Amino acid sequence: QMQLVESGGRLVQAGGSLRLTCASSGRTFNRYTMGWFRQAPGKEREFVAAISWSGADTYSADSVKGRFTISRDNAKNTVFLQMNSLKPEDTAVYYCAARGGGIRTGDYEYNYWGQGTQVTVSS
Repeated sequence: QMQLVESGGRLVQAGGSLRLTCASSGRTFNRYTMGWFRQAPGKEREFVAAISWSGADTYSADSVKGRFTISRDNAKNTVFLQMNSLKPEDTAVYYCAARGGGIRTGDYEYNYWGQGTQVTVSS
């Protein structure tokens, strides 16, 4: 099993920044592609960004390109999501997820999930 714990979510004003952190334990972290997803009230969970096991490759959703950056520290078994220029439509529960293969955008393709952290952006 792989345990993932997200942190860093809070209330922030539009235009502000947040950094989400996901700490991993239980499996060899540097063998997994890591992803961030989000789910807003009344909406389906959507892909935000993903990073390959080495950190060499990343991919982000069009809605966050240029504003959000995913990174990882394999020595600390941690993945980050730096969120800048936040908008009210970024309000959601943000989830960290892991999969054993390459970067994918479907949530069904990820095997391990955290419990989520709430991000609320006020206008």
